[in-house]
Amino acid sequence: MAFPNHILGVILAGGQSRRFGGGDKGFADLDGRPVLSHVIERFRPQIGRLILNANGDLSRFASFGLEVVADREIPGQGPLSGILTALEWAKRHAPDCTAVATVSTDVPFLALNLIQRLEAERGDGVAIAVSAGRRHPTIAIWPLTSREAVADALQRGALSVDALAAELNAVAVPFPMGEIDGVTIDPFFNVNRPEDLVAARALLAKS
Repeated sequence: MAFPNHILGVILAGGQSRRFGGGDKGFADLDGRPVLSHVIERFRPQIGRLILNANGDLSRFASFGLEVVADREIPGQGPLSGILTALEWAKRHAPDCTAVATVSTDVPFLALNLIQRLEAERGDGVAIAVSAGRRHPTIAIWPLTSREAVADALQRGALSVDALAAELNAVAVPFPMGEIDGVTIDPFFNVNRPEDLVAARALLAKS
């Protein structure tokens, strides 16, 4: 599949990782590499241009080779802040882009056909990924026209990405379970907690 150059890819790494015990869970070691490296490896080939959204000392991400963009207008309000930042950045710096594709920093088994499937289903609106009956609203494509709705939700303190996606009549795109070397894996398994990291390591050890 040709790179969809009208879509900007963004990895959302601006959270505080409270359930993980703080710090950057994207830096946690998984099979000898940071979790974030796995995400980049699986996401980058699907997209024409890729950036990272994060806060704090941005230089800590220098080794990953991505442009890092911090929250500007309403910082520190969870993934919705990152989505707004990405939409604003695309408008200013990527004039050919009409949409932003977001993924979280903790999905090391990300579906390799994510963009292809979401783009095929979304029309000109929002599309979010679903696996095993669970919605993943931070793994989605957001048209630049959704910027006003995202900004309004943040101003109102309505920080649920899933609720906003529902308001925008997002298309929910189901994905089947994935497989790595014969091991069945949820394509959006996320490393939220230390025990999730243990489980991810065990999955890779079986592959």
